[in-house]
Amino acid sequence: MIKLPRTIKMVITDFDGIVTDNCVYIDEDGKMSRKINFKDVMGFSILSKNGYKIGIISGEKNKAIDIISEKFQIENYQGIRKKLEVLETIIKKHGLTDEEFVYIGDDVNDYDSLCRAKYAITVPCAAKKILEIPNIQVTTARSGEGALREVVDALVN
Repeated sequence: MIKLPRTIKMVITDFDGIVTDNCVYIDEDGKMSRKINFKDVMGFSILSKNGYKIGIISGEKNKAIDIISEKFQIENYQGIRKKLEVLETIIKKHGLTDEEFVYIGDDVNDYDSLCRAKYAITVPCAAKKILEIPNIQVTTARSGEGALREVVDALVN
């Protein structure tokens, strides 16, 4: 069970492997798409309605991120290889302390950001290196199956 303090003001998350099932679907025309669970979409809505700031830092560029970001007023950074630099920018921009944000990620490009965050969360199918981070919390839900929503419920309930 995810445990987070009431001091959290912002949720910062990776996208693929957290909100998606970490799969890319490619049709015969070469068009790529991803599946997003509505539990997680509702999670973004709940965060927004409850006054939480939300940020997405993705290693990939994805139109789904743009759509969700516009709908729920989410800061999004796409095509980011050095996520820690962007995380530090977000922390500074919003004047956040270590007690005021949570970072969610699942793979090696999230490693530095997860190590930086006092409250770090991943999914059960994360890379082994991520699962070995001291004090990292692991959702019960797998990626793309309500993992973000599990974090949201821990904050709001």
